[in-house]
Amino acid sequence: MSRKMDRRGFLKALPFIPAATVEEIKEPSSPPEEELNIIRPPYSDEESDFSKCAECGGSCITACEERLLFRLQDGSPQLLFSDKGCTFCKKCAEACEFDVLSTQKTERIYALFKINISKCVSWQNVMCFSCKDPCIDNAIKFDGIFRPQIIPDVCTGCGFCIPVCPSGAIEVFPLEREREKNEENTA
Repeated sequence: MSRKMDRRGFLKALPFIPAATVEEIKEPSSPPEEELNIIRPPYSDEESDFSKCAECGGSCITACEERLLFRLQDGSPQLLFSDKGCTFCKKCAEACEFDVLSTQKTERIYALFKINISKCVSWQNVMCFSCKDPCIDNAIKFDGIFRPQIIPDVCTGCGFCIPVCPSGAIEVFPLEREREKNEENTA
């Protein structure tokens, strides 16, 4: 018996496609890692030496209960948001054998979350609070009942706003890359 997938089931399955192909996009013909949008797990910072991950068996990846971490070809972890967000449970950091991830480091994902106003239904004057409801940090503010904005200084990068957005309007960028863009624009 063949089961037909409805539209909602199909759309829920889409986020898993990139997660399943992380290894495939790291072929020699693909761009260098610096050009990929690599979001690192929490409990890391700019000083974290991800080259040590080549010696590891991926203990942080298997420890992640939410299944948000995936291993790149160089052995380092990449965080990909799918149908969940990060609960900051500390298990990835506790499992890290080489102190690349550490519970002593900030409980934050160093990424910039932005709302693409051309995709956001609320910015098109449709009442929608889907992104605000799961935000436990209260990092999403609305200008009136429309026009949501993510407050970067308040956002911890948990990502729970991403899977609930009906139009896929929330975009994530590595913080380093955004800093470089801003420096280029001001120069």
